[in-house]
Amino acid sequence: MRIHLWPRRSFSRSFQYFSKRILRLKATPHSVAAGVAAGVFASFFPLGFHLIVAAVVCWLIAGNLVAAAIGALFFGNPLTFPLLWGASWETGKLILHNRLPRYGPPEHLGEMMHTLSFAKLWHPVLEPMLIGAVPLGLVLGLVFYGITRWGMTVFREQRKKRMGERAKKAGAGGREVPAE
Repeated sequence: MRIHLWPRRSFSRSFQYFSKRILRLKATPHSVAAGVAAGVFASFFPLGFHLIVAAVVCWLIAGNLVAAAIGALFFGNPLTFPLLWGASWETGKLILHNRLPRYGPPEHLGEMMHTLSFAKLWHPVLEPMLIGAVPLGLVLGLVFYGITRWGMTVFREQRKKRMGERAKKAGAGGREVPAE
C-alpha cells in the first residue's frame, strides 16, 4: 500500500513507467487513446466500479481494454480520489443548484456513511457526484485522448525512423539487425 501511495523512486519514474506501458501496446493509436480516455472518464465515478465502467465505455468507443485499465488505475488512485470526487460533487451541485441544500454537506452525512444507507445517500451525495462526474470525465477524457493519440503517433514515427536507420547501418556493414 505504501508503494502505491508513495513510490520508492519517484512519481516521475512511475509516470514514465505507465506512459511506456501505454506507448508499447500493440493496437492502433485510436484504440489505445480511447482506452485511456475511458479509464480517465471512469475515475470520476464515486461508486468504486471504475474498471467495469471503463470496460463498458471502452467497448462502446472501440478502445483498448488494457489501456483503459492502466488509465483508470493511474488517474484514479487513493491520492487523486478526494480531488476527483470533490470536483464531481461541486460540479454536480452547480448543475443541480435548485434541488440541493445551499451550503455544505448534509447534516447527518457521518451517520449516513456509517450505516451506508443508499437511499439516504442518493439525493444529497451520490446524485450530485454522478451528475458532476459526467461532464468532468468527458472533458478530461477528451484531453487525455488527444495527448495519448498524439504521443502514440510521435512514438511510432520515431521508432520507425530508428528502425530504418538501424537497417541502413546493418546493410552497409553486412550484418543483421537484432529483432526488438
